Amino acid sequence: MKDNQPKKKKNRPGRKTGTKIKHGSYSLIARGSLPKKRRYLEGFLTKVREGLIRDYGPGEENLTTAQLILVDRVIGKLGVLRCIEEYSRESGVMEGQELSPPLKKNYLSWANSLRLDLQALGLDKRASDEILDPQAYVAEKYGEGKDD
Repeated sequence: MKDNQPKKKKNRPGRKTGTKIKHGSYSLIARGSLPKKRRYLEGFLTKVREGLIRDYGPGEENLTTAQLILVDRVIGKLGVLRCIEEYSRESGVMEGQELSPPLKKNYLSWANSLRLDLQALGLDKRASDEILDPQAYVAEKYGEGKDD
């Protein structure tokens, strides 16, 4: 083998050649930060995280470790979904006759995983905390016990 010839790169199994899609969700997963192009999503994600903590807390110190982990996973998955959505908004939903690759390959998996995390947290925590009193419900609904 001659020393002046560049080495050929080996094809790795599972690795596809071609242009990479740059929606930004992979850098969010790998580095834990949004790419410059998607930094405007940080404010949205911060507000959602604060809202989730307020809904289940009211403060971070009031959440269990499991709840904190789930809240952080929800924010990560929501960030990935928002990156894919923004990319699709900018470059289109369709590529030829098919759905764009990020929507086709990943979007539904991430959305379902997010839904399951929210379900694990309890979608409507405040409503479930109220204890149902059947007598109070009947009185409120049908006016029983009120002076006529």
